[in-house]
Amino acid sequence: MRADRLVSLVLLLRRRGRLTADTLARELEVSTRTVLRDIEALSAAGVPVYAERGRHGGFALLPGFRTELTGLNHDEALALLTAGSARGEQAFGLGTALASAMRKVVDALPESHRSTASDAAERFLVEPETDLLSRRLVTEEVPDTTMIEIRRAVLAGHKLRIHYAATDQTPRWRTVDPIGLVTVRDRGYLLATRSGADRTYRLSRVLAAEELPEPAQRPDRVDLDQVWRERCAQFLSGDHIAVPMRVNPKRREDLLSTAVAVRAAEPEADGRLRLEVTFQDLRHAEWALWQLGTDAEALAPESLRASLRDRAAAMAARYADSS
Repeated sequence: MRADRLVSLVLLLRRRGRLTADTLARELEVSTRTVLRDIEALSAAGVPVYAERGRHGGFALLPGFRTELTGLNHDEALALLTAGSARGEQAFGLGTALASAMRKVVDALPESHRSTASDAAERFLVEPETDLLSRRLVTEEVPDTTMIEIRRAVLAGHKLRIHYAATDQTPRWRTVDPIGLVTVRDRGYLLATRSGADRTYRLSRVLAAEELPEPAQRPDRVDLDQVWRERCAQFLSGDHIAVPMRVNPKRREDLLSTAVAVRAAEPEADGRLRLEVTFQDLRHAEWALWQLGTDAEALAPESLRASLRDRAAAMAARYADSS
């Protein structure tokens, strides 16, 4: 861990020039005292880092201290930098590692590629935290200690013990055979088997985790994309409700953010879309359609139409003119 931090410190100084101890501490997520100890260790190891005193002082490297990675061309470097900016820091607790890797990539580029790739990457923004309607994306957080144990078990092929809080159930410990990790729309999932049966666990509901020494019962190779498609099909075949509906095409994305699935989009003569939308249950469908107001109409089942009609009537009565 310290070795990685020392490398990151050197790369920060190479890329950004003179930096204060406080700035380095913020970037590396350590204390100022730790930074000062690391500076001393680098100097003792022969790294040409020196201190400048005064109001605008800080730490810097002597010119010419570098290595180059010549195998990357401009577009390859740009792809890496863009991928590294795509909110990947939220995935599976790898934020610090991603930041360190990006610093190494930039520093290792030939001089002819470094500035142009970095400047170009600044022109791309992938998956910002808010959309055009100023809706903030909610990212589910998993404690680092828990995520590290899960990640280790997945990569090592070991059994995993998790303290899991399923919906409307008391949290309890389970021992599973981990297959892989998936992130979808800022939600992370652990794909696993338990006693031979397929299981999918929401990472945000894992309260604690422990990697076990026993090997997991799983195939040596896995097509995770295929496994995820199969899990999705299993999920949709459960006790859900399918609602045929008509919707203003401008509100389709709103449906995608709330529904379990949206299928069979067909344009109609009046410009609306006819969709088949899957919801968790009748209550979920009523809530989602109410958010869309007159921009959506449920064509069936009649129980859902009746619930929405009764709710609308009650709202109209509440706001009726009493003068």
